[in-house]
Amino acid sequence: MNKAKGKLKVEEPTETVEPVIRQDWREETLVRMRALILEAVPEMTEEQKWKKPSNDMVGVPVWSCNGIVCTGETYKAVVKLTFAKGASLPDPSSLFNSSLEGNTRRAIDIREGEMVDADAFKALVQAAVAQNSRAKK
Repeated sequence: MNKAKGKLKVEEPTETVEPVIRQDWREETLVRMRALILEAVPEMTEEQKWKKPSNDMVGVPVWSCNGIVCTGETYKAVVKLTFAKGASLPDPSSLFNSSLEGNTRRAIDIREGEMVDADAFKALVQAAVAQNSRAKK
């Protein structure tokens, strides 16, 4: 995001998510989670945003439907899926395991070899989209 005269400006999307993904276990994990996101909400928009030199000009994968649903980032030890309004989403399967201290976002950190319950994850994605839809009314 760029600040312009006190306002936040979101950069225009330039590409889809697939080129961002690295060639290792993180790639496999992000590809798997991406597929679940698109299965849960086929009309989901995906794009890369916030490119910067510190991450080799690779953008952050962002999935949106009536607003940002979640972002996906790869780190050395985890793939992090951050839900923009996760703090207000029901999480009966306790998928959120990171960024729990904030009032807005919640994240799921996935480590090498870990699997996320596919049905619970898709329900979480659908709940996030439903929440965005209610907020737009």
